[in-house]
Amino acid sequence: MTLNHQIVLDNRPQGEATVANFKLIETPIAALQDGQVLVKHHFMSLDPYMRGRMNESKSYAVPQPLGQVMLGGTVGEVVDSQHPKFKVGDQVVGMGGWQEYSVVDANVLGALRKVDTTHVPLSHYLGAVGMPGVTAWYGLCKIIAPKAGETVTVSAASGAVGSAYGALAKARGCRVVGIAGGKDKCDYVVNELGFDACIDYKEHKDYLSLSKALREACPNGIDGHFENVGGMVLDAVMLRTNAFARIAVCGMIAGYDGAPLPMANPALILINRMKIEGFIVSEHMEIWPEALQELGTLVGTGKLRPRESVAQGLAAAPEAFLGLLKGKNFGKQLVKLI
Repeated sequence: MTLNHQIVLDNRPQGEATVANFKLIETPIAALQDGQVLVKHHFMSLDPYMRGRMNESKSYAVPQPLGQVMLGGTVGEVVDSQHPKFKVGDQVVGMGGWQEYSVVDANVLGALRKVDTTHVPLSHYLGAVGMPGVTAWYGLCKIIAPKAGETVTVSAASGAVGSAYGALAKARGCRVVGIAGGKDKCDYVVNELGFDACIDYKEHKDYLSLSKALREACPNGIDGHFENVGGMVLDAVMLRTNAFARIAVCGMIAGYDGAPLPMANPALILINRMKIEGFIVSEHMEIWPEALQELGTLVGTGKLRPRESVAQGLAAAPEAFLGLLKGKNFGKQLVKLI
C-alpha cells in the first residue's frame, strides 16, 4: 500500500505564524472507489490567503480545520483512475493540498481539470495561468476596467498576481507602475515584465515618502490600483489617485497577523469619488475560461515571463510559506514534490 506524506494544521497561530503550527504526518492511501482519481502532485502552491484560513476568526474563507491537510492548489499527474474521463498520465490541476498524493472525486464539477503543457509549463497552472493570473484578470478587467492611456498601479508587483496584472494592463495600452520590495524585484518588474516603472517601498519609511515617489512615477495621477498589501502602500496610492479612480482589493498581507490596518485618509474616497471593491476570484468562476485563454496566450507567446521561487520537498513547505508572508519569495512560491 502506498504511503502519503501530508502537512496538517496542528494548532492555530497566536499572532505571527510559526513552523510549530504545522505537523508532518504519514497515512496510507486506500483503494479507489468508482469515480475517484489518484493524483501524484508535482508542484503545490503557497499563497497568502492561506494565512487567513489558519485563524479561527471570521474571514472570507472558512477556517482551516485542525488536524486536516492544509488546503491549496496542486498540479500533477494521474497515477490511477476509476473515472472514464481521466486516464493514467493525464496532467491535471486541482486543490490537492499540502500532500504528495490526493484522491479526488472527479464527478465533482471543477474538482480536477486536465491541462496542456505543450506551450505552458505545468507549474505555471498554479501561477500565471492559474488562480493568481485569473485574480489579476478579474481585478483589472471587471473592477478597474481601464481605458488605453490610463495609469494603473499594483502592489507586490513581482509576485504571481502582480506580474500577470502588468502584462494584462500593458496589453490594454496602460501606463503600468509597480510597487515591490528591493532593487532586484524592481529591476525584474521593469526589465523582464515590461512595466513602465517600479518603486521600491523598502526605500521609504512612511506613506508620505512613498507617495512622493509615486507622484514622480505617475505624473498624470493614478486611475486604477490593484491592492495586495494594504497599510502604508494603500495610503500612499490613495494620495495620488485621480477623480473616479478604481481600486481592486485582493489582499491585505500587511495585516495577516491580526494587527489592525487603519486607513490614513479615508476622506479621499469621497473627495475623489473613488470606487473600492474587494473580491474573491473563486466567486467568479464564469470568467475563468476567458481569463485563462488570454493568460495562456501571453505566456505561450513570451509576453508574460513569470518567475518562480521553488522550495524542494514537502517538509520545506512551512518555512517557504512563512517566507512568502515576509516577502522573501521572488515571483510565484511553489513547492516541488518530485
